[in-house]
Amino acid sequence: MDEAPLNPDEVARYARHIVLREIGGSGQQKLKAARVLVLGAGGLGSPVLSYLAAAGVGLIGIVDDDRVSLSNLQRQILHDTAHIGLAKTESAARALKRLNPHTRVVTHETRLTGENAVDILTAYDMVVDGSDNFDTRYLLADTCERLEIPLVTAAVGRFDGSVTVLTPYDTQADGRPCPRFRDLFPEAPPPGLVPSCAEAGVVGALTGVIGTLEAMEVIKLITGAGEPLIGRLLLYDGLAASFQTVRYRRRV
Repeated sequence: MDEAPLNPDEVARYARHIVLREIGGSGQQKLKAARVLVLGAGGLGSPVLSYLAAAGVGLIGIVDDDRVSLSNLQRQILHDTAHIGLAKTESAARALKRLNPHTRVVTHETRLTGENAVDILTAYDMVVDGSDNFDTRYLLADTCERLEIPLVTAAVGRFDGSVTVLTPYDTQADGRPCPRFRDLFPEAPPPGLVPSCAEAGVVGALTGVIGTLEAMEVIKLITGAGEPLIGRLLLYDGLAASFQTVRYRRRV
């Protein structure tokens, strides 16, 4: 992606980024030029969208076909009581515009399907998964691999969460192909084995922890700072306040 010049207001707004050696002015220009799609404006999407807009990502796309409900507000902090009944894409767009008027927001008020996935994703440099079901995760991972787009994906349940980065079209330092989502999950769990958040519950702050980690991975990928979670699954146990990293490889 090309670097975009910063105006004086942006230099002041992103000053704490610019003084970081790992980001600097060049990295902030890359953030401004970036086009990131976030699937889901819910529990994970709320912190992802908030921190990417605050970080100065130039174009953010949001895919969601749901509307804000009262039960969302315990964890989906991008929305508020006044927006109950509003499309989540519209509610999120309004919040992000208040947060950072320099960020352009594009809304896709639809469910991601096999018919529209390619058309939507091709407009973006990077994708973040904030979905809550395996069918969507497989569709998103397969489409990103086909289009050679980096994917930051995560999952949460009750008090636990996980994050990883997928670039299966690329190779690792040892020359091995980078792993796929299906290397982690060859098949979706049988129906009913993994309960939904509505069935099992989820602590609201957990989605904030995991969604913020997703946003951090996006910023690293865009700016080139640090080592992304490629081939590594970061596991978080909220009750124990512990992190663990598990390495995984390409199966075939």
